Amino acid sequence: MTEARPRPDLELSVVIPAHNSAAVLRRTVEQLSARLAGLPAEVLVVENGSSDGTAALARELESDALPQVRALTSPQGMGEALRAGIRASVGRRVLLTADDLPFGFDDLDRAAELDREPTVVIGSKAHPGSTVDRGSVRSLSTWGFRTLRRVLLASRVGDSQGTILADGDWLRALLPRIEAPGFLFSTELTYAAELQGAEVVEVPVRLSPDHGPKASTVRVRDVWLMGAGLLRLRRRRRILSAPLGAAARS
Repeated sequence: MTEARPRPDLELSVVIPAHNSAAVLRRTVEQLSARLAGLPAEVLVVENGSSDGTAALARELESDALPQVRALTSPQGMGEALRAGIRASVGRRVLLTADDLPFGFDDLDRAAELDREPTVVIGSKAHPGSTVDRGSVRSLSTWGFRTLRRVLLASRVGDSQGTILADGDWLRALLPRIEAPGFLFSTELTYAAELQGAEVVEVPVRLSPDHGPKASTVRVRDVWLMGAGLLRLRRRRRILSAPLGAAARS
C-alpha cells in the first residue's frame, strides 16, 4: 500500500481495527461521526480477516462527509490492522482505538484538557483516576503483564494496551520500526516512545456502562508468549531508540 501524504489541515485520523466486528461496528462509526461531525477528521476502519459481515458493513459505512469514513483491509492481526491504518492516515494527530469504544470519548476529552500536546497520550486503565472493573482474574493478568514490562523493559508506562493518541508525523515515521503483528504492537510503540525520550502522558478513563467485567481468556501459554515477546522487544532496544528524522520531530 502506498503511504498517504499527511494533511496538516486534517486534525484527526481515527484508526479502528475491525475483526468480526459486525455486531458493534455500525454503532461505533455512528458515535464517532456524531462526535466529530463537521470537523476535519477521518475514520479508518481496517477489516482484518473477519469471517462475519464486517468487510461488507465497513464498505457500507464509507462516507465523504466530515468525518470521512474509509474502509481498508489488512492481513489478520491487531498489529497488522493498526499498521495499515497508520500508514493510510493523513491526520495531524492519530487515535488508535477499539472497535467498540470501551472508554467512550474519555481519552479525547482528557487529552483536550492538557495544557500541551504530548507526543503520545494513553487512555490508561492503570491511571489512578480511572474507573475500570474488568474482574479479578483479568486484573491480575493485567498486573502481571505490567510487572513483566517493568522487569524486562524498565518501562514506566502503566498501561501499554490502552487507546493511543499520537502525533501523526512522529507515528508514521516510527511505523517502519514496529514489527509486532499482534497485541504487542501498542506495547512496542510506547516502548519506542520511552526510549526516544518522547513525552508520554497517561490520562484517566472510565469503562463504558455496557462494558461490564468479563472473564479472562488468558492462558498459561499466553503468559509465556507475553514474556517471549517482551524479550524480543528488549533485543530491539537499539533500533527502537534511534532518533527519527528531523521531519518527524518538528
